[in-house]
Amino acid sequence: MSTTKVFVHGNPETSAVWSLLVQELKSRGVDNIVLLTPPGFGAPTPAGWGGTMREYRDWLIAELDAIGGDIDLVGHDWGAGHVYGVLAERPDIARTWAADCAGLLHADYQWHDAAQGWQAPELGEQMVAGMVAMPDDSFVDAFSGLGMTREIAAEVKSHIDDEMARCILALYRDAAQPAMVAVGKQFVSAQPKNGLVIIAEGDHFAGTLETMTAVANSVGAGVSVLPEVGHWWMCERPDLGADMLMAHWASQ
Repeated sequence: MSTTKVFVHGNPETSAVWSLLVQELKSRGVDNIVLLTPPGFGAPTPAGWGGTMREYRDWLIAELDAIGGDIDLVGHDWGAGHVYGVLAERPDIARTWAADCAGLLHADYQWHDAAQGWQAPELGEQMVAGMVAMPDDSFVDAFSGLGMTREIAAEVKSHIDDEMARCILALYRDAAQPAMVAVGKQFVSAQPKNGLVIIAEGDHFAGTLETMTAVANSVGAGVSVLPEVGHWWMCERPDLGADMLMAHWASQ
């Protein structure tokens, strides 16, 4: 039975962000790919969903346990955050892991400006309401300028609604510091093996090269620096992403 490749995306996103990378991997003979969609971010939320870090962590653990067997786990943005939370709790749940945004776990991490806005009372509500109300063309222009393709940005925008807005606020407010520092300490204590920290050179949302490398070193993970791409590296250079992941999987 082949290892299942499991991908988890973040905010404000849907699994569409993986589409070009999946296409690239399949063209190279990699199959058995599963895209997991966090509740509220392209999938319905269960009754009583609070949108906390613990709920997302436990959701992902349940999904991975249901898949079973050997898993190569890949996380991006808050998907990476969920992956780190899972590995902190269950370090042996995956055969390998690869994730960006590792700076989230560093003791010195401070949330980026948008996150601090979402964490602020009233301002956060105004910000997410503005994103829900944003005309489709404006959203596509903004996010394609940040690295998504226009097609992927349009697909993502079609899922941005009041429930995603609620989940954004709940998740970021639950993750206000020192919450991420605590996850980082648990992650380092757990020492998950066979890891790869992905560093997109132009990604300024989740720490610096130095802090992300320090997190990788703290658990003996490899580091892959992707040149000349930003936060949505998998949309900008799916070929580089496929090269990196296939080399990582083959090395373990």
